[in-house]
Amino acid sequence: TTPYYSDESVTLWHGDCLEIDAWLQADVLVTDPPYGIAWRRGRYNGAERHAGIVNDESVAARSDVLAMWGVDRPALVFGSPTTVPPDGTRQVLVWQKSPDSGIFGNCAGWRKDWEAIYLTGKWSAAPAARSGVIRLGSSVTRTIETGHPHTKPVGLIEVLIETCPDGVVADPFAGSGSTLVAARNLGRRAIGVEIEERYCEIIAKRLSQGVLL
Repeated sequence: TTPYYSDESVTLWHGDCLEIDAWLQADVLVTDPPYGIAWRRGRYNGAERHAGIVNDESVAARSDVLAMWGVDRPALVFGSPTTVPPDGTRQVLVWQKSPDSGIFGNCAGWRKDWEAIYLTGKWSAAPAARSGVIRLGSSVTRTIETGHPHTKPVGLIEVLIETCPDGVVADPFAGSGSTLVAARNLGRRAIGVEIEERYCEIIAKRLSQGVLL
Protein backbone atom coordinates (compact mmCIF):
# COMPACT_ATOMS: atom_id res chain seq x y z
CA THR A 1 0.00 0.00 0.00
CA THR A 2 1.24 3.48 -0.88
CA PRO A 3 1.07 6.25 1.75
CA TYR A 4 -1.43 9.02 1.07
CA TYR A 5 1.31 11.56 1.85
CA SER A 6 4.98 11.30 2.72
CA ASP A 7 7.91 13.64 3.27
CA GLU A 8 11.19 13.44 5.17
CA SER A 9 9.38 13.76 8.52
CA VAL A 10 5.78 12.60 8.13
CA THR A 11 4.04 9.58 6.65
CA LEU A 12 0.26 9.60 6.38
CA TRP A 13 -1.87 6.57 5.56
CA HIS A 14 -5.50 6.59 4.47
CA GLY A 15 -7.55 3.80 5.98
CA ASP A 16 -8.61 2.09 9.19
CA CYS A 17 -5.88 2.17 11.83
CA LEU A 18 -7.02 -1.25 13.02
CA GLU A 19 -6.02 -2.62 9.61
CA ILE A 20 -3.04 -0.37 8.77
CA ASP A 21 -0.45 -1.07 11.45
CA ALA A 22 2.44 1.15 10.30
CA TRP A 23 1.81 3.48 13.25
CA LEU A 24 2.76 0.69 15.66
CA GLN A 25 6.40 1.27 14.65
CA ALA A 26 6.38 4.57 16.58
CA ASP A 27 7.68 5.25 20.08
CA VAL A 28 4.99 7.47 21.58
CA LEU A 29 1.27 7.85 20.89
CA VAL A 30 -0.34 11.31 20.77
CA THR A 31 -3.88 11.10 19.48
CA ASP A 32 -7.39 12.55 19.54
CA PRO A 33 -9.66 9.51 19.01
CA PRO A 34 -13.45 9.36 18.71
CA TYR A 35 -14.75 10.21 22.19
CA GLY A 36 -17.71 7.84 22.19
CA ILE A 37 -20.24 10.65 22.55
CA ALA A 38 -22.01 10.31 19.16
CA TRP A 39 -21.30 13.98 18.46
CA ARG A 40 -23.31 15.77 15.78
CA ARG A 41 -23.41 19.42 14.76
CA GLY A 42 -26.53 21.11 13.43
CA ARG A 43 -26.68 24.23 11.32
CA TYR A 44 -25.66 27.39 13.13
CA ASN A 45 -24.81 30.84 11.84
CA GLY A 46 -24.44 29.58 8.27
CA ALA A 47 -22.26 26.61 9.18
CA GLU A 48 -22.78 23.34 7.35
CA ARG A 49 -24.45 20.51 9.21
CA HIS A 50 -21.90 17.86 10.21
CA ALA A 51 -22.93 14.21 10.36
CA GLY A 52 -20.38 13.36 13.01
CA ILE A 53 -17.13 11.47 13.48
CA VAL A 54 -16.60 7.90 12.29
CA ASN A 55 -16.68 5.34 15.15
CA ASP A 56 -17.90 7.92 17.67
CA GLU A 57 -20.82 5.80 18.86
CA SER A 58 -18.65 4.25 21.59
CA VAL A 59 -15.08 4.20 22.92
CA ALA A 60 -14.46 0.83 21.23
CA ALA A 61 -12.13 2.27 18.56
CA ARG A 62 -10.04 4.01 21.22
CA SER A 63 -9.91 0.86 23.34
CA ASP A 64 -8.89 -1.32 20.39
CA VAL A 65 -6.07 1.05 19.42
CA LEU A 66 -4.73 1.24 22.97
CA ALA A 67 -4.85 -2.55 23.22
CA MET A 68 -2.76 -2.75 20.05
CA TRP A 69 -0.37 -0.13 21.40
CA GLY A 70 0.14 -2.02 24.63
CA VAL A 71 0.67 -1.07 28.24
CA ASP A 72 4.42 -0.51 28.11
CA ARG A 73 4.65 2.43 25.72
CA PRO A 74 3.67 6.02 26.61
CA ALA A 75 0.48 7.54 25.22
CA LEU A 76 -1.34 10.88 25.44
CA VAL A 77 -5.00 10.47 24.52
CA PHE A 78 -7.66 13.19 24.32
CA GLY A 79 -11.13 12.30 25.55
CA SER A 80 -14.41 13.39 27.01
CA PRO A 81 -14.83 13.46 30.80
CA THR A 82 -18.39 12.15 30.25
CA THR A 83 -17.11 8.76 29.06
CA VAL A 84 -15.05 6.09 30.79
CA PRO A 85 -11.29 6.84 30.89
CA PRO A 86 -8.98 4.44 29.02
CA ASP A 87 -7.85 1.35 30.89
CA GLY A 88 -4.53 1.92 32.59
CA THR A 89 -4.91 5.70 32.88
CA ARG A 90 -2.13 6.98 35.11
CA GLN A 91 -2.93 10.68 35.13
CA VAL A 92 -5.46 13.10 33.65
CA LEU A 93 -4.51 16.51 32.29
CA VAL A 94 -7.02 19.27 31.62
CA TRP A 95 -6.97 21.40 28.48
CA GLN A 96 -8.65 24.66 29.50
CA LYS A 97 -9.97 26.36 26.37
CA SER A 98 -10.61 30.06 25.85
CA PRO A 99 -13.55 31.76 27.65
CA ASP A 100 -15.72 31.74 24.51
CA SER A 101 -15.58 27.95 24.12
CA GLY A 102 -18.11 25.27 24.98
CA ILE A 103 -21.26 27.36 24.79
CA PHE A 104 -23.33 24.70 23.00
CA GLY A 105 -24.80 21.68 24.75
CA ASN A 106 -24.12 23.12 28.18
CA CYS A 107 -26.05 22.21 31.31
CA ALA A 108 -27.31 24.72 33.88
CA GLY A 109 -25.26 27.45 32.24
CA TRP A 110 -21.89 25.78 32.73
CA ARG A 111 -19.75 25.84 29.57
CA LYS A 112 -18.05 22.75 28.19
CA ASP A 113 -14.78 24.63 27.93
CA TRP A 114 -12.27 21.95 28.82
CA GLU A 115 -11.21 18.49 27.68
CA ALA A 116 -9.38 15.63 29.31
CA ILE A 117 -6.01 14.31 28.18
CA TYR A 118 -5.22 10.84 29.52
CA LEU A 119 -1.70 9.56 30.15
CA THR A 120 -1.36 5.80 29.77
CA GLY A 121 1.58 3.45 29.52
CA LYS A 122 4.99 3.81 31.10
CA TRP A 123 6.59 7.24 31.51
CA SER A 124 10.01 8.13 32.84
CA ALA A 125 10.16 9.89 36.19
CA ALA A 126 10.48 13.68 35.97
CA PRO A 127 10.22 16.64 38.39
CA ALA A 128 6.64 17.93 38.80
CA ALA A 129 7.42 21.24 37.12
CA ARG A 130 4.24 21.65 35.04
CA SER A 131 0.63 22.26 35.97
CA GLY A 132 -1.83 19.55 35.03
CA VAL A 133 -4.09 22.31 33.67
CA ILE A 134 -3.00 23.54 30.24
CA ARG A 135 -4.39 26.93 29.26
CA LEU A 136 -3.72 27.43 25.59
CA GLY A 137 -6.60 28.95 23.70
CA SER A 138 -9.46 27.48 21.71
CA SER A 139 -9.72 25.20 18.71
CA VAL A 140 -12.39 27.38 17.10
CA THR A 141 -10.07 29.26 14.73
CA ARG A 142 -8.28 26.12 13.66
CA THR A 143 -11.61 24.39 13.04
CA ILE A 144 -12.75 27.16 10.73
CA GLU A 145 -9.46 27.03 8.83
CA THR A 146 -9.20 23.25 8.45
CA GLY A 147 -12.84 22.22 8.17
CA HIS A 148 -12.43 19.47 10.77
CA PRO A 149 -14.82 19.99 13.71
CA HIS A 150 -12.36 18.85 16.38
CA THR A 151 -9.12 20.42 15.22
CA LYS A 152 -6.67 20.89 18.08
CA PRO A 153 -4.29 23.88 18.17
CA VAL A 154 -0.80 22.89 17.02
CA GLY A 155 0.67 24.84 19.93
CA LEU A 156 -1.23 22.64 22.38
CA ILE A 157 0.06 19.46 20.75
CA GLU A 158 3.60 20.85 20.76
CA VAL A 159 3.37 21.37 24.53
CA LEU A 160 2.36 17.74 24.92
CA ILE A 161 4.98 16.32 22.56
CA GLU A 162 7.71 18.30 24.32
CA THR A 163 7.04 16.21 27.44
CA CYS A 164 7.28 12.93 25.53
CA PRO A 165 10.33 10.67 25.27
CA ASP A 166 12.42 10.79 22.11
CA GLY A 167 11.40 8.93 19.01
CA VAL A 168 8.68 8.72 16.40
CA VAL A 169 5.21 10.08 17.19
CA ALA A 170 2.11 8.11 16.16
CA ASP A 171 -1.41 9.38 15.58
CA PRO A 172 -3.77 6.65 14.34
CA PHE A 173 -6.72 9.10 14.42
CA ALA A 174 -5.00 11.91 12.53
CA GLY A 175 -8.09 14.07 11.93
CA SER A 176 -6.95 17.44 10.62
CA GLY A 177 -3.28 16.59 11.14
CA SER A 178 -2.36 18.85 14.07
CA THR A 179 -0.27 16.12 15.74
CA LEU A 180 1.67 15.50 12.54
CA VAL A 181 2.29 19.22 12.01
CA ALA A 182 3.35 19.69 15.64
CA ALA A 183 5.75 16.75 15.52
CA ARG A 184 7.36 18.06 12.34
CA ASN A 185 7.66 21.55 13.85
CA LEU A 186 9.61 20.02 16.73
CA GLY A 187 11.92 18.06 14.45
CA ARG A 188 10.24 14.75 15.18
CA ARG A 189 9.22 12.05 12.74
CA ALA A 190 5.55 11.12 12.76
CA ILE A 191 3.23 8.45 11.39
CA GLY A 192 -0.50 9.13 10.98
CA VAL A 193 -3.56 7.22 9.85
CA GLU A 194 -6.90 8.77 8.95
CA ILE A 195 -10.00 6.84 7.95
CA GLU A 196 -11.77 9.66 6.06
CA GLU A 197 -10.18 10.70 2.79
CA ARG A 198 -11.51 14.25 2.98
CA TYR A 199 -9.42 14.76 6.11
CA CYS A 200 -6.39 13.08 4.54
CA GLU A 201 -6.65 15.74 1.86
CA ILE A 202 -6.71 18.47 4.51
CA ILE A 203 -3.68 16.98 6.25
CA ALA A 204 -1.70 16.62 3.02
CA LYS A 205 -2.49 20.21 2.13
CA ARG A 206 -1.36 21.50 5.53
CA LEU A 207 1.87 19.53 5.38
CA SER A 208 2.68 20.31 1.75
CA GLN A 209 2.19 24.02 2.37
CA GLY A 210 4.64 23.87 5.27
CA VAL A 211 2.18 25.37 7.75
CA LEU A 212 3.30 25.78 11.35
CA LEU A 213 -0.18 26.24 12.88
